[in-house]
Amino acid sequence: MVEIPTNQPTRICLVRHGETEWNAERRIQGQIDIGLNQTGMRQAEAAGRWLGSAGISALYSSDLKRARTTAEAIGAHLGLVPTLLPEMRERRYGVFEGLTYAEAQARFPDGYAAFEGRNADYNFENGESLREMYARVTGKLVEIAAAHVGQEVVIVLHGGVLDIINRFVRGRGLDVQRDFLIPNAGLNWIATVDGHWHIETWGETGHLEAGALDELPS
Repeated sequence: MVEIPTNQPTRICLVRHGETEWNAERRIQGQIDIGLNQTGMRQAEAAGRWLGSAGISALYSSDLKRARTTAEAIGAHLGLVPTLLPEMRERRYGVFEGLTYAEAQARFPDGYAAFEGRNADYNFENGESLREMYARVTGKLVEIAAAHVGQEVVIVLHGGVLDIINRFVRGRGLDVQRDFLIPNAGLNWIATVDGHWHIETWGETGHLEAGALDELPS
């Protein structure tokens, strides 16, 4: 006997914001409010065109400028105005913010080792730990899914947020080294039904004219 599911799946397209100058410089942005560069604007438009026929019913975004501008460009193609969510902001990197990865490693070698080793309790001297970030991001994600059962939703957010969500959906620990890419303006589809989550596709960039930068330095 075939069981009929009690709920229809909620599908969520997670879109990383378009490129910024600080992304190109490998400079740590955190919650510093950096805007998109010209490449980032083109990427945002391309994502909007790609998603224009996807049947999206709601659009959410981090309230930081680089995500908000990307969401507004996507929303123009969807006929939707983004709802802004501070819970989907990038991680607060404390004393690392504004530095390149190389500068952070040179100035704060012990802290950088904790960051690189994915110490879940390290907070960049009054920044934010992975454990704290996990709580705020996953709590809001579950809330959005519950509000849109059976629908398709877009959320525009940041590389660090995508890292958290990938681990949440896959049941992977915060301390495990990353084994997936997080490209600028990449499309990442996840779905949930009856409280069970899975990844449909991750890091799609076929809609972009050229390659996109990953969230961490190679």
